[in-house]
Amino acid sequence: MERERTDLLERVERYYDLVPRAVATTEEVGPFTLFVPEEGTGWQFYARPRRPGSATFTPAAVERVLARQLALGLPRAIEWVADVTPSLLPAVRGAGYEPAHYPLLTLPPRVRVPPDPRARVLPPADPHLGIAFGAVRAGFTGRDDVEHQHPGRKPELIEQGALIVVASYEGSRLCGAGSAAPRGDVAELMGIAVPPGHRKRGHGSAITRSLVAACRERGVDLVFLTAGSDTAAGIYRRVGFVDTATACVLEIDG
Repeated sequence: MERERTDLLERVERYYDLVPRAVATTEEVGPFTLFVPEEGTGWQFYARPRRPGSATFTPAAVERVLARQLALGLPRAIEWVADVTPSLLPAVRGAGYEPAHYPLLTLPPRVRVPPDPRARVLPPADPHLGIAFGAVRAGFTGRDDVEHQHPGRKPELIEQGALIVVASYEGSRLCGAGSAAPRGDVAELMGIAVPPGHRKRGHGSAITRSLVAACRERGVDLVFLTAGSDTAAGIYRRVGFVDTATACVLEIDG
């Protein structure tokens, strides 16, 4: 079982390094890779360990990459998997910071997850695409007033197969959304959110199930996500996801 878990996390790490490169340039800063998003993408990325598990991390290296982000006008942030790069946590703490810890969950391939009829995949020209991203923003900010958000390059990524967006509905009303970014046989579920007025009616589960089904239709056999809290993780555990590791996120400007 431990060998299987190690293999899963190695695949997750390769994915983390690959996925931002579709919309970002990279810069090596000591033992970190810094992803610099292209203008107009609407995404921000963290710095990540360049050689997970093998590099030497020091408080000085942490301060250096944070200073570089500041110089580039980027949010100062680092993310990593604690189980893969355990030496980074003491270095971050030595620099005077304390990261947040989040459950990283994976979905066993044997777990069958059918799509939910309330949720559907949005094509690149769907008029609800901007509303879907507005609902995600509202869900994370705790607001019910959903504003149309310009999708940026997301329709292009959907057309390329690099992004899947799913929205959940009650009748014709959009009640929440989320996305996934398939890369080969691995995909991360991201930004699953439901505005407060639509919560506790199963929309988070509906979005999750339909994203999983859409990913698997495209040949993905490793689906994973990072839950924003243990409470949120409970939604995904009920779908069939299992706790696999701990993600650490340091956000100074967020």
